[in-house]
Amino acid sequence: MAAKIGLWVILRPGPYICSEIDLGGLPSWLLQDSNVRLRTTDKGFVEAVDKYFDHLIARVVPLQYRQGGPIIAVQVENEYGSFDKDKYYMPYIQKALLKRGIVELLLTSDGEKEVLKGYIKGVLAAINIATFQKDTFKHLHNIQKNKPIMIMEYWVGWFDTWGNKHNVKDARDVENTVSEFIKFEISFNVYMFHGGTNFGFINGATDLGKHESIATSYVALAHLMLKVLWKIAWPMTVSWCLADYDAVLTEAGDYTEKYFKLRKLFGSVLAFPLPPLPKLTPKTVYPSMRPSFYLPLWDVLQYLNEPVISDKPINMENLPINSGNGQSYGFILYETAICSGGELHADVQDTAQVFLNETSIGILGNADQYLNIPKVRGCQRLRILVENQGRVNFSWKIQDQRKGLIGSVTINNIPLEGYTIYSLEMKMSFFERLHSATWRPFRSSYLGPAFYIGTLRAGSSPKDTFLRLLNWNNGFVFINGRNLGRYWYIGPQETLYLPGTWLHPGENEIILFEKRKSGSYILTNLNPSFKTVL
Repeated sequence: MAAKIGLWVILRPGPYICSEIDLGGLPSWLLQDSNVRLRTTDKGFVEAVDKYFDHLIARVVPLQYRQGGPIIAVQVENEYGSFDKDKYYMPYIQKALLKRGIVELLLTSDGEKEVLKGYIKGVLAAINIATFQKDTFKHLHNIQKNKPIMIMEYWVGWFDTWGNKHNVKDARDVENTVSEFIKFEISFNVYMFHGGTNFGFINGATDLGKHESIATSYVALAHLMLKVLWKIAWPMTVSWCLADYDAVLTEAGDYTEKYFKLRKLFGSVLAFPLPPLPKLTPKTVYPSMRPSFYLPLWDVLQYLNEPVISDKPINMENLPINSGNGQSYGFILYETAICSGGELHADVQDTAQVFLNETSIGILGNADQYLNIPKVRGCQRLRILVENQGRVNFSWKIQDQRKGLIGSVTINNIPLEGYTIYSLEMKMSFFERLHSATWRPFRSSYLGPAFYIGTLRAGSSPKDTFLRLLNWNNGFVFINGRNLGRYWYIGPQETLYLPGTWLHPGENEIILFEKRKSGSYILTNLNPSFKTVL
């Protein structure tokens, strides 16, 4: 595709890519063995890398420039200087690429200071920066002289996390910085140029003392590329199409002030005129809608795949499902019996709703692992619904990202035994089975996790739009079985991008999985919206 439209490619095949996606792009089944250290030369990890490269690089080799293709350079892993757990790892990845036939320029990519730990002798070192200052290249010059300067990532914005402010970078700052790059003949990539979306459950997370989930408006291409190599469950990415990120183009492909400033700047230094602006993708507002029916989660369990029966809790990744690959994303529900009240303790990642039968009794999470259980009559059903809100995508904490219940559950220090475990991956096949369910007429006051179904009428020529969930709390939206991503009242993101290509002419099925309480209307907007979070 790149060659067809006249682009050169700098390929960044990982195996780790960061990109603010789940586990930095590494497949979750790598977490099944707690002894395997990710991004090191541990036997279990390099065996997985070798298998991945055996499949991938064979497809890449004929697309290199020297064979008439568009690939002019290949990056060796990503930002390893920030990880730096194994001095043999980066040379191993370099050799793995070379012996499989990569002949184009090799690069590394690291932060300004981290480049001292991430570079490889004989490989062009590039850096990632947010601002251009007098000493920006001080550390780079210490490790390589008389080589061209390459800024692999010039950050023109930043990503958002739920519950925090919407990040915005002044367009004039971007314009001034890029002017300096041009003045000093510095090569650079704009990161990101085109915005995208965390469709599905693929968002990553940060953890700087507190787990924070990355918002839905972020990543697109990594999700698409993941499907190419689904059998080995490993995505790759390309640097020019990833993030909304306050980027040069929005996730819907719309122009921003940064776009026009950079276009004018480039036009002033090029010896040839720029092509005319492409037309924007048309957008529209559809009639507001309310769900017609709903299904409490407890009514849905019969439509899930067979549950796992276990004496002890099992985390997502180690569930014996999906041909031994475990569960990557979504929710997991644990059921067991309790015959007394007391202090409940559960080691949860990331967030759990706790129920006695169908009644909510509290929330557990990474920071709150204790809950008082009221007195019970006889034996009752204890239910713990855990959501994977995104695995950390950066730092050493990627080693400890198993989701669900990751230890025993106790009441008054006595372990509970005997679990029925349901996997809620919410794949397309699951929604097909839900069509045979007996849905209840919609009510606007239902409390608890539930599915809500309604109809979006798109007319004869569907167009892009943005969904806004009025008075809903926290959950996911599915259009014709496709997962648009997470909504959450805490912001900063208030709308979900809905591509017109995902809509059918006429009626479209819209299903919400709401975790807490039913809302009222589902609205559409012409533009994305964000709220100020203090």
